[in-house]
Amino acid sequence: MPDVLVFVEYSEGKPVKAALQALGAGSRLATELGGSAIALVIGGDGGELGKSGAGRVLVASGDAVKAYSPDGYARILANQAAATGAAVVLASATPMGKDFVARAAARAKCGLAADCTELKVEGGKPAAIRPVYAGKALLAVQAPGQLWATLRPNAFAEATTADAAKIEPVTVGFDAGSLMAVVREIVEGVRGKLDVAEAEVVVSGGRGLKDPAGEGKQNWQNLEKLAEAIGAAVGASRAVVDAGWRPHGDQVGQTGKTVSPKLYIACGISGAIQHLAGMSGSKVIVAINKDENAPIFKVADYGIIGTVEEVVPALTEAFSKSLRG
Repeated sequence: MPDVLVFVEYSEGKPVKAALQALGAGSRLATELGGSAIALVIGGDGGELGKSGAGRVLVASGDAVKAYSPDGYARILANQAAATGAAVVLASATPMGKDFVARAAARAKCGLAADCTELKVEGGKPAAIRPVYAGKALLAVQAPGQLWATLRPNAFAEATTADAAKIEPVTVGFDAGSLMAVVREIVEGVRGKLDVAEAEVVVSGGRGLKDPAGEGKQNWQNLEKLAEAIGAAVGASRAVVDAGWRPHGDQVGQTGKTVSPKLYIACGISGAIQHLAGMSGSKVIVAINKDENAPIFKVADYGIIGTVEEVVPALTEAFSKSLRG
């Protein structure tokens, strides 16, 4: 069938932004294929997803899915992929999506195109486009059968419709005791803090900001003030995270989070290829570095040669005046 099945992740009773983007992408792809988008919700209510592009909403609930389980979620997604006969199965490339969707694809005996940035139809068949070699090339992936893919957050737009979708319960088919692993507790970070993977604006700091426990204290405070002034999330390079200056959840790069914001401001980041792989999909990149030969300037749309001590406070002041304006 030319339908597209989309797993819609919920957090605190609401669908996460990246999941709604995946649903929008699935809806547009399904229209091109001549089918419809089917949303799969586990542990949520599924309400209002018709207005985000879903033609049908499948809801799995019960004691077995009260807590997240990669094993349990993989079973449900694989089962519904088979039951619906969808041509394409999608999910967002969030930490949860990265954790269990590959397991589900393996259960379905399918491959997985991970962290895709585009979907299209080629020769009447769906194709997923994903960056490879740290973003230096793009790979088009098609499948002989069902195409499975996870989608990069902020690479796709949400869909908006006036339609309502019928909510259909699905059978879970197992109990909590049969699961191999269940999440017992989630330890939250700072409440209300923007996630770099979903933020539309990201301000990232590198080793050039120096140790926040010493001479770099004011630099990092200035970075936080800049982020607050423009409603941005604060990110960091791997070197910063490895030094223990910022938590791993802030890391942008090949071994951290991949981001695609509308605006990415890199402060004191040289631009190693591993970092570029995680942020090169940003719509606009601004680089601040005192080294005019820093590799970051090769990918930046705008470059400011100067120290973070001078430039970041000046930017904050300029943005604050303009936004008050």
